[in-house]
Amino acid sequence: MMQPRGVGWRRLRFRFDWTLTLSAAAVTSLGLINLWSAVHERQSNLFSQQISWLGLGVAVFLGVAMLDYRTISRYAYILHGVGISLLVGVLVLGKTVGGGRRWFDVGPFHVQPSELVQLLTAVALGKYLNDSPALEGRTWRHLAIPVAIVSLPAWLIAKQPDFGTAFLLLLVFFTIMMTARLKLRTLWSIIGFAMLAAAPIYQHLLHEYQRKRFEAFLNPTSEGAYQTRQALNAIGSGRFLGKGFMHGTQIRLRHFPALWTDFPFAVWAEEWGFVGCFVLLLAYLVLILWILKVAGDARDRFGATVCVGVAAMLFWHVAINVGMVSGILPVVGVTLPMVSYGGSSILTIAAALGLVMNVSVRRFSY
Repeated sequence: MMQPRGVGWRRLRFRFDWTLTLSAAAVTSLGLINLWSAVHERQSNLFSQQISWLGLGVAVFLGVAMLDYRTISRYAYILHGVGISLLVGVLVLGKTVGGGRRWFDVGPFHVQPSELVQLLTAVALGKYLNDSPALEGRTWRHLAIPVAIVSLPAWLIAKQPDFGTAFLLLLVFFTIMMTARLKLRTLWSIIGFAMLAAAPIYQHLLHEYQRKRFEAFLNPTSEGAYQTRQALNAIGSGRFLGKGFMHGTQIRLRHFPALWTDFPFAVWAEEWGFVGCFVLLLAYLVLILWILKVAGDARDRFGATVCVGVAAMLFWHVAINVGMVSGILPVVGVTLPMVSYGGSSILTIAAALGLVMNVSVRRFSY
């Protein structure tokens, strides 16, 4: 007998995925410790704002977890259209900061639609792959609709301009499509096309300050590499055990910008050292691997694809942020999930983890 689609609070309580919840809570707790250390001397109000966002995030997490994800699947394309509308709206009505339009003003807070669009794109891709009849050996013909789903939001995000988030969205798309049984020839064609497109994008689409960031990455001694050098000094000064909570000096003495948004990993590395970095990255690894396990246990391709998309979002955010702070990658302004300050990121990740919980709970329902 088929069970009802709705899973109430009682059923959710007994099937609650505690591994998912506790691993996410562990990362969030470490993030709060780091945020307080970063802002307590300058802008302590940011800490209380982050607590407020986290409280709202818990409500979003539980709300999404209790709503049957098959209902979300039915409205996947509509939700994707809403996300695209928000991106168009922010280009017209958004707040201009540093020459870019990326945020809506909502009272005292700023909301960044591009964060949410990453999740909505994964949901739309999940809907398409779930409904697509192709089961083996997808070719270029089967990529037309997925490419259309990701191209428009990626282009709108790049127009803000925010090439870091646009590139991250493409990485999430590529990761999802890797699980869609692409033919090897098709996969290598995509990689080759991306390599050929890199030079024209650099020459004609990147803004001057973005090219300078890339040039600073190639030449770490240049004036434009100041942020990376200071971050590396902080990471190196932490050594094995770090300087201790709120005892970091390298970052604060140089009035480092974006301390609590783009570069919180440098604060963490200086104060907690190699051991602390290992613990933080291990917490991320446990969370991401568990999400992939939920994907493997999912009862349909939509649930599995969404979980892979969420795992990819977290993995690439962490990889790019840690890479740019440690000088392995150019500085692109990608936040560190659940550690960086920011309401849009918190709410998007809360919704994403709620979807994963949703898939995990309902693997018993049908």
